Amino acid sequence: MNTKLLEYLSGYLTPQRNELFDKVMLNRTKHITVVLEDIYQSQNASAVIRTCDCFGIQDVHIIEDRNEFVVNREIAMGASKWLSMHKYNIEANNTVEIIKSLKKQGYRIVATTPHTNDQELQDFDVAKGKTALVFGSELPGITETIMQEADEFLKIPMYGFTESFNISVSAAIILHHLTMKMRNTKDLNWQLSDEEKTELKLEWIRKTIKRSELLEKRFLEENQE
Repeated sequence: MNTKLLEYLSGYLTPQRNELFDKVMLNRTKHITVVLEDIYQSQNASAVIRTCDCFGIQDVHIIEDRNEFVVNREIAMGASKWLSMHKYNIEANNTVEIIKSLKKQGYRIVATTPHTNDQELQDFDVAKGKTALVFGSELPGITETIMQEADEFLKIPMYGFTESFNISVSAAIILHHLTMKMRNTKDLNWQLSDEEKTELKLEWIRKTIKRSELLEKRFLEENQE
């Protein structure tokens, strides 16, 4: 049914928009996902979201223990419209819940830190399995919960006096390196499944076409068994 619905709604897109959706879809991935833990500067988190869209990362998980995240539209440049944004703000400690959820989905939890003995970016094995990259709050960094639950730790080599990059810079460097490595790894199944592509394109179309819910209702009425 979803395939037929997609075909129906796609008819309301311009050929150019339909072609663009299909082109972007080919480079979308859930092999790598990003977790933002309680970021308090919206411009930093918004910049990370923009970076995720640029590098084809579809899912972004946002933990809101103390700080609510509101997209800075001038910085995100509309990127949040095309991503699957998952917010966690119900529990007292939302980090525990998201880590459990991601591990059930087969993700290894990789904390980004500047610690001395962590794995360096160029040595990270992207083919080892699905990866959830956790970026901590600007000053304190990742929480003790992440430190305890992380499967691996990752750092960017640095050679200056300062100990760390800005979070948005860190995300850009790491995602550029890992997504390029992912796409160049032979026999790595990093692209979306056909079912995921169908669901995502439907989501994009619903955000694009005015009154898409009315068109969808009409389709369902016409295709009732």
